[in-house]
Amino acid sequence: MRHRFLASLSGSFVLIAMGLLLPPPATGQTGAGGAEAKEAPAAKAWTPPMTPYGEPDLRGMWENKSATPLERPKELAGRPFLTDQEVAELKKRADRLFDVNGNSDFAGGDNFFLALLANPERYTNPNVTGSVTAMVPRPFDNRTSLIVDPADGKIPPLTAEGKARVAEAPAPNAAPRHPAAGPEDLPNALRCITYGMPRLGVTNLNAAGPLGYYQIVQAPGYVALSLEAIHETRVIPVNGGPHLPPHVRQWSGDSRGHWEGNTLVVDTTNFSPKSFFLGATENLHVVERFTRAAPDTINYEITVDDPTTWTKPWTAVIRLKQTSDKMYEYACHEGNYSTMEGILGAARADEKAAEEAARSRK
Repeated sequence: MRHRFLASLSGSFVLIAMGLLLPPPATGQTGAGGAEAKEAPAAKAWTPPMTPYGEPDLRGMWENKSATPLERPKELAGRPFLTDQEVAELKKRADRLFDVNGNSDFAGGDNFFLALLANPERYTNPNVTGSVTAMVPRPFDNRTSLIVDPADGKIPPLTAEGKARVAEAPAPNAAPRHPAAGPEDLPNALRCITYGMPRLGVTNLNAAGPLGYYQIVQAPGYVALSLEAIHETRVIPVNGGPHLPPHVRQWSGDSRGHWEGNTLVVDTTNFSPKSFFLGATENLHVVERFTRAAPDTINYEITVDDPTTWTKPWTAVIRLKQTSDKMYEYACHEGNYSTMEGILGAARADEKAAEEAARSRK
């Protein structure tokens, strides 16, 4: 198993006192000696490596375990970035609040960052079953949201149709509001079908981040993207060819790629009506952009659009970090019997009670 290590933080949480609401220093300010700070020398441009057949090289194992939340918390409204001092303070709080020997509950997804902002004496969440011992490293950066467009760092409002669809559907990785009569009444994740595409990680709050290992394999004319969770693999033609006919629908849609300079652009349509990305179904349109920004970093930009779900498109940027870790079998179905039997057993128990009540009335 991968080593379990906890990201960082301690200290009291008083926003104004610690400067979380203070603007960053203005450019061109003078230093301690009164002289104007000199401009730093321009960094040398980095040239990404190429594959033997002349395409930008994205191959390798990459991970996304960032502590940055998908949406900007209200406490940080108007602040796309934290200062280095503020990031250091958050790390100290993580060391205290999520110490491996502590008694806090598991904090997955955005709950991790939000817990650090609130800075309670002990983090508790009645909706999770795990503890800090199941958590993994959550690296920090200065961003206050993965969403970069709209500028407020928030998912745009749902349309009336989108609100109705979300209200009817169970949470992506949660049991239904009433006993399920059969597997079809359960969300895709609980059935071990898919965690959805694109993978932002916010739908699985009982995971340490977005279950975030990605393996990228390239060959002439193709890029394959394998995801750790439910071991899903997308084989993407990189030839700018047309999508499948509109009547052909798939869980993760139909992806077609092309290169724009050093950036792999992947356009995905043809989602199944049974797909469910934050409320979007068959009308979802996703454009992904993979850019090797440094030897150990891929900037993964995701733009999603569905006019039947959101009032406008929105974009998030994930920084995938290269890792020497290996990807192991997720074995979702093999470990899912107790979950399915427990959930479906409630419906069978209700049916049995109704039958016995009907017999007693005869």
